[in-house]
Amino acid sequence: MTIGPFDVPAVPLEEPVLVFTLALVIFLVSPLVIKRFGFPGIVGIVLVGAALGPGGIGLVEHVDAIVLLGEVGLIYLLFTVGIELDLPGFKRAPDRAAVFGLTSFFIPFVIGSVGGHLLLGLEPLAAVLLAAVFASHTLLAYPVVNRIGVAKNRAVTAVFGGILFTDTLALIVLALVLGAHEGSFGVSLVLNIGVSLTILVGLVWLVLPVVGRWFFRNFTEESYFEFLFVMAAFFLAASLAELLDIAPILGAFIAGLALNQLISEGGMLHNRIEFAGNAFFIPFFLLHVGMLVDLDVILAGLSTVAAATFIVGTMIATKGVAAQVVGMYYGYSREERGVVFGLSTGQAAAALAITLLGFEAGLFDTAVLNAVVLMLLVTAVFSPWVTERSARRLARAEDVAGGEEAAFDPRILLPLSHTAELQRRLLELTFVLKGQPREEPVHVLTVVQPQPGTDTDARIADARAELEGLEDIASAAEVPIRVESRVNHNIASGIAQAAREEQANLVLIGWDAKMSIQARLFGTIIDHVLDELTSPVMIARLGHPINTTTRLFLLLPRGVIHNEGYFESLYLIKRLTDSLGIDLEVLVVDSDLDPYERSFGFVDPEVPADFSGVDDWDAAIAELSERLDPDDLVAVIGARPGQVGWHDRLEQLPNQLAGLPPESFIVLFPREGDPGYDRKYLRFS
Repeated sequence: MTIGPFDVPAVPLEEPVLVFTLALVIFLVSPLVIKRFGFPGIVGIVLVGAALGPGGIGLVEHVDAIVLLGEVGLIYLLFTVGIELDLPGFKRAPDRAAVFGLTSFFIPFVIGSVGGHLLLGLEPLAAVLLAAVFASHTLLAYPVVNRIGVAKNRAVTAVFGGILFTDTLALIVLALVLGAHEGSFGVSLVLNIGVSLTILVGLVWLVLPVVGRWFFRNFTEESYFEFLFVMAAFFLAASLAELLDIAPILGAFIAGLALNQLISEGGMLHNRIEFAGNAFFIPFFLLHVGMLVDLDVILAGLSTVAAATFIVGTMIATKGVAAQVVGMYYGYSREERGVVFGLSTGQAAAALAITLLGFEAGLFDTAVLNAVVLMLLVTAVFSPWVTERSARRLARAEDVAGGEEAAFDPRILLPLSHTAELQRRLLELTFVLKGQPREEPVHVLTVVQPQPGTDTDARIADARAELEGLEDIASAAEVPIRVESRVNHNIASGIAQAAREEQANLVLIGWDAKMSIQARLFGTIIDHVLDELTSPVMIARLGHPINTTTRLFLLLPRGVIHNEGYFESLYLIKRLTDSLGIDLEVLVVDSDLDPYERSFGFVDPEVPADFSGVDDWDAAIAELSERLDPDDLVAVIGARPGQVGWHDRLEQLPNQLAGLPPESFIVLFPREGDPGYDRKYLRFS
């Protein structure tokens, strides 16, 4: 149709540019509108998709591009769930994920199988398959808990880990039912599924972390290479799963778990993955789900209404029972049980895949198919709504209970005078140390020494120009940064003056062993900074990117536990370990282990640690030489000369550590002169 000089597009819209433009407008506007009615923003995309799609007013055709991007978004969603999973927490309590996953699957599965056969009149195989549909769950409300900041809560972690059990079991049931329907059910079918899962998990879990660590160590010139590597990696895992006749979402989820510890929370790569998912891929998945809804067919007959009522009612009731049973067993709060219930009622991924395959196999009729689609719409509204209400109450409760630790956002001063790669590694270390929230900027400092016959202003401009790349990195990681250049004849005095003026909680200084190997301790600049400052000072030599670290070895000198600032230093080390999701090994030098083990229980966060003792520093260096791997990190809580915990061997220790395989270590000098400040990090103060 033509009006004047304009061609009016035909309805439904099929032109790629128009469809894509409309989709982006939906992603922008619908969440903003739906939030005004008290619903989570992601619900708006599903509802608008249902209203404008083929089952609604028919404005937009459910074109292949939307189907493709919807499936891509689904795989992307499961991958982000894998990288966001609190893997250290999961490792500390795998029983919670297993108990929740098995309970959340088998209660709906058993009741749904019986009810589907007796109430809906389905054949036994169809009833079993329908029960598997709503016994699984998809984390539709994951963006809600991630945005509110409770994704690492113990109960939320159990739901994230539980999906590995629920969806795997549901997909196994699918394979078994289809095999039985085709007459090939038997031991061989079970063995084939087991072998496929073993190959998938073995290849992805064992190979991907090794390749990823190698890539991140060797290709850091352009940050978008890292993003492309991650994208290629999890889609390869999804493709491998599909080749093995397993749902690709399972491959993507396992890939997320495999790369979990290499994509540190709050880093530039993590933020880019999260941004691309929330702004583009996941909204297309939600739009795809909305367009599957056909309101005319759903409301056309009593059979669809009856099936939908049974499916939705049974699913919500049984998931609620499972959440309460597991919650009471583990002592979860009311808010935690509410979040568990809300998250586990989300349905899309496995549910839709199983239903479509069952329909194509002739196990389900049109009424069941559309009833399941209606369930997707109901849960797309119900799951985020319940989750958001409970998650907000949970976040408020955790803020109250968390005290100082929950709100700690250190003011870090980072003096820089190294190569671009070392500067980037030091800046990424500050991101890990800061965690969340990130309101305080990282203060990046260069101190320029005036020299006769040189243009000091030009040197300052050159120094600032060298740091512009760091501002780009911090911006991508959504970390505020303040770059400053100072002129001072004494570099150490310039650093100390800046630290005092900014009231820095931590001064992080990089160290190059080759530059100061003849100097006492670290070198004259660092020695003078330690002499002038009483605030904590961390000296870091990073031979590899911080996100590729696999273990942290902590050395505790004799008597350091009696230092002022010991508990603050212990908190920083534990926070670093927890943020990286790595194992912690503690070596206590020439002292009784018991006081040091007890001290770990006094400071948050909870991080498991293996303690061992050595007789002297020679034994400590020998043990490290034997046990260290290239991607390990050594940390020392040191002491200034004259303090309790000081030992003459600490002067040679940095050069000895620099000669060990990782070439990566940090020495943390605690705060002095303020004993009361240290007590704020004690749980029981």
